Amino acid sequence: MAALGPVGGPRLGGQELQRLESRLKETRIEIGLTPWVNYLGDEAAAIADQAEFADRLGFHSLFLPESHFTGQAACPSPIVVLAAAAARTKHLRLGTTSYLLPVRNAFQAAEEVAVLDRLSSGRVILGLGRGFRPALFAAFGVDPRTKRQRFLESLDLMKRAWAGEAIEVGESGARQPVRIAPLPVQQPHPELWVAAFGPLALKQAGELGLPYLSSPLETISRLTRNHELHREALPQGASRPIVPVMRTVFISEDRATCERVGSALTAQALRMARAGTRLVQEEELADIENWAVVGGPDEVRAGFDRYRERIGMTHVIARCGVPDAAPWEIEESIRALAHIGS
Repeated sequence: MAALGPVGGPRLGGQELQRLESRLKETRIEIGLTPWVNYLGDEAAAIADQAEFADRLGFHSLFLPESHFTGQAACPSPIVVLAAAAARTKHLRLGTTSYLLPVRNAFQAAEEVAVLDRLSSGRVILGLGRGFRPALFAAFGVDPRTKRQRFLESLDLMKRAWAGEAIEVGESGARQPVRIAPLPVQQPHPELWVAAFGPLALKQAGELGLPYLSSPLETISRLTRNHELHREALPQGASRPIVPVMRTVFISEDRATCERVGSALTAQALRMARAGTRLVQEEELADIENWAVVGGPDEVRAGFDRYRERIGMTHVIARCGVPDAAPWEIEESIRALAHIGS
């Protein structure tokens, strides 16, 4: 499986950039998954089983979120769970969608990620996040007004640590250098993405020259606008060889099954909108084609092509845990998705 390089690259003129982006649109879309079980309790062990299943089918990656204080949907330590998955897989890239830097010690985070990259022989994709729930920041003793600055400071320190730099720590007059070990396999650092949902976060991701990872509920129209903001914030002449999109995906040849799952997904999304989520408005959810990809194999291929044409999508992270679908239906959907990506 080809290794994916960092975003950035040489500065290009307008015509050269257009030709590069045109070539990228013709390349194969890499397909990753999210688990289709909760992350706590006895089911947590099933994630390693699912990772092994995804690896056998040839998927590109498996991604976990980071979430705290959300009941059975919580995933407070994605690095630990991915370490279990690393032991059961050989090729599957192992990713986080939102590793929350503002609530972490940067040295400890750099060490934990480096260890996972070692355990997996360099298969980590570190999707970074800032967090937005007030309870999260209150519980970790962090002023939410400082989250963007803390994010930047932590990321800078982690990059320096991953490069093997001796970094001085301690109070003035008693400072001493520290150097982390082991270093990650991927150099200068593991592949980095940034979860971003608002204009400030999108701008920050673009200025860093890092890929932007969206919410699975944002409509294609909103994604188009967001990717324009991200593109405008990139360093002068920088290209975007990696454009990931997270979408809910379900495949079935049976029309009634697709309609049943689609109705359940819409109801679930409406509940989230009515609960006050800031990522989507209720009126945006009327047409499921605007925020999910549900249908037969040909319809799903066409849906992926639509995202590639609109925003240059190179990677799709498929949210596979859909409501009102039996476990065997989800597994068959995933097998069909693997066939699309082959």
